[in-house]
Amino acid sequence: MKKKLLEKGIWTACLAAGMAVGVHFCAAAAVLPDGLRVGEQELGGLSREEADQKIEEYVNNLPDQKISIQVGDQTLETTSKAMGLFWSNRDAVDEVVSGLTEGNLLRRYMAQTDLKQEGAQLQVETAVDQAAMTAFLTEQCSGMEGGPKNASITRQNGEFVITPSEKGVTVDIEATVQAVNEAVAAGLDEPVTAEAAVTEAEPEITTEMLSTIKDVLGTYTTDFSSSSSARAKNLEGGSAKLNGHVLMPGETLSGYECLQPFTRANGYEPAASYENGQVVDSIGGGVCQLSTTMYNMALEAELEITQRQNHSMIVTYVDPSRDAAIAGTYKDLKITNNYSTPIYIEAYTSGRKLTFTCYGQETRPENREVEYISETLSRIDPGAPIERVNNSLAPGTRRKVSSGHVGIKSRLWKVVKVDGVETERTLLHTDTYNASKSVYEVGPAAPAQTPPVTETVPQTTAPAETQAPQPSEGVGGGPGIGLTGPSGSGGGGTQPGQEAQTVPTAPQSTLTAPAPAETAAPSPAEEAPSGTVTGAKPPEADSSPAPAAGQ
Repeated sequence: MKKKLLEKGIWTACLAAGMAVGVHFCAAAAVLPDGLRVGEQELGGLSREEADQKIEEYVNNLPDQKISIQVGDQTLETTSKAMGLFWSNRDAVDEVVSGLTEGNLLRRYMAQTDLKQEGAQLQVETAVDQAAMTAFLTEQCSGMEGGPKNASITRQNGEFVITPSEKGVTVDIEATVQAVNEAVAAGLDEPVTAEAAVTEAEPEITTEMLSTIKDVLGTYTTDFSSSSSARAKNLEGGSAKLNGHVLMPGETLSGYECLQPFTRANGYEPAASYENGQVVDSIGGGVCQLSTTMYNMALEAELEITQRQNHSMIVTYVDPSRDAAIAGTYKDLKITNNYSTPIYIEAYTSGRKLTFTCYGQETRPENREVEYISETLSRIDPGAPIERVNNSLAPGTRRKVSSGHVGIKSRLWKVVKVDGVETERTLLHTDTYNASKSVYEVGPAAPAQTPPVTETVPQTTAPAETQAPQPSEGVGGGPGIGLTGPSGSGGGGTQPGQEAQTVPTAPQSTLTAPAPAETAAPSPAEEAPSGTVTGAKPPEADSSPAPAAGQ
């Protein structure tokens, strides 16, 4: 019995002691235990609210550190205070403090005992304000962001000048703010640096690509010294429209698309063109010499010829089968870059000569050479000239309207030689050029001689001069649309508007008696009786009415 009371007494004493400790512990639970610090600030003996204030003071007293953000090759700079630095891990600190002031008594007692023996440093983390940093980055990066810019190339004073390409830049604002905060959380003892989250887009045409353009791949020159000033102007203006074109691998250039519209507003003048077997004036006449010269350049450079048609009649500035016509959308020259690197087209006129040159990166062996051979298969004589009566001309007058053209059938061969030995001979195409008769205008026949009479003969009015039709222009004009009436210009090497050749007639004599009318005096050998023609209607240039070719 005595033993049981002793045990009961001991248990009661322990319970009393525990309760005494619990009461003391609970009383102290309202404040933080000693040994808890944040930075150099001691938090022991402070309430939760007082401790929060101390931590806020600690954060506010942190140095206003410089923040550097690298965006590509540029650096943006600001400060932590300007970006609204704040205490960012409040929840984590609250969890630690709660473990010391709330919950299981035994665990709190053990935690506080350890704290008194070893002490503890609260890890307070900071961050910049997301809204402030977002506004800063948006403003500063607005001039940096944008799509990629392709490199460009021009030829100046015999040298190539390249404008460098630029990468496209897009800044991920949200990811960049996160990167800055990660750097800030590591501490503000030193200036903070962070890399912006940048997405770069490569341009389609880079500086490195255009730097390969340095070798002459092919060049060709034609002469236009006999051309009219209007035709020369068309060649000069047209060459400027084709000059400077860059073709990336696989790209195609259309001569028609580069040169049209054929209007005066686009710099073109009326000049001779081919239409339905005749030479007519059309806006942009002569542009076919541009396509022909570019075609021969393409042959020399061995570019891919995607589209090419010959003229309806022969031209004089290149050999047969080496021409290329442009007539509306019906005939066009299209060349394609079949190299693995870009090419540059240079076109210009100088001293009444037209030159096209193709530049790029040469890959063909030095011991390999290419030759193009024009072969004439047959010729067709145009026959006797056509004469048309023009009542506005004086009797006996004969004026050339257009020169005739010999019809030709020809073909073009490509011959490849290696070390001077022929290794390849390829037939490129076979062409037919129509024959065309010369056309003359003649005055009416001389009036028959009559005896004098006493009556007053009323004076007759001479026929009105035929109004020359005007060349058309616009969307359907230019080489492709000619005149709808008699042509007033020459072609094929003959200049329009030649002076009329007057054939003298016998003087009239006064007769004393009526006499039968005399027949007209015979004309020169090429002439036929007045009002007649010497041949059938000339053949049309193509199987169906087609746009005029710009010669």
